[in-house]
Amino acid sequence: MTASGGRLPRLARQVGAFGAVGVAGLLVDVAALYALLHGLGLEAMGQAGFLAARVPSFFAAATATWALNRAFTFRNARPEPLWRQWAKFIAANSVGGVLNYMAYAGCIAYGAPFIAHPELAVAAGSLAGMVFNFTASKFLVFREA
Repeated sequence: MTASGGRLPRLARQVGAFGAVGVAGLLVDVAALYALLHGLGLEAMGQAGFLAARVPSFFAAATATWALNRAFTFRNARPEPLWRQWAKFIAANSVGGVLNYMAYAGCIAYGAPFIAHPELAVAAGSLAGMVFNFTASKFLVFREA
C-alpha cells in the first residue's frame, strides 16, 4: 500500500476523527467539571476545588472518548474485552492526561480569567495532551489485526 494510495488518507481520517472525538470529550469534561463545581459546591473551595473536580471530569471524558474512538476512529482494531481495552486506553493516555492536567492546573493557578471560565483551562489541557494521546491510542490500544 503506498502512502498516497492508502496509509496517508487513512491516517488523515483517523486524525480528523480523533479530533472530532476530542471535541466531544471536551464537552463531556466541561459538563462534568461544571456539575462537580456547582452541583457539589466545589467552586467554594477555590483553586483546590477546581483542581479536585478535574480528576473525575477527566475520567468521564476519557471514558467517553475511549468509547467513541473504539466505535469510529479505530473501528478496525482487533477485538478484545471491553474492560481490558478501556484499561489500556486509560493507562496509555495517562501521560497525555498528566500533560493535560498540568496545563489545566497552570491555567487555574494563573487566576481570574480561568476561574471565571474553566472551560478555557480544560481546552488548553486537552490540546496539551492530544498529540501524545493519538499516538498512544493508535499504536498501543487500538492496534489493527
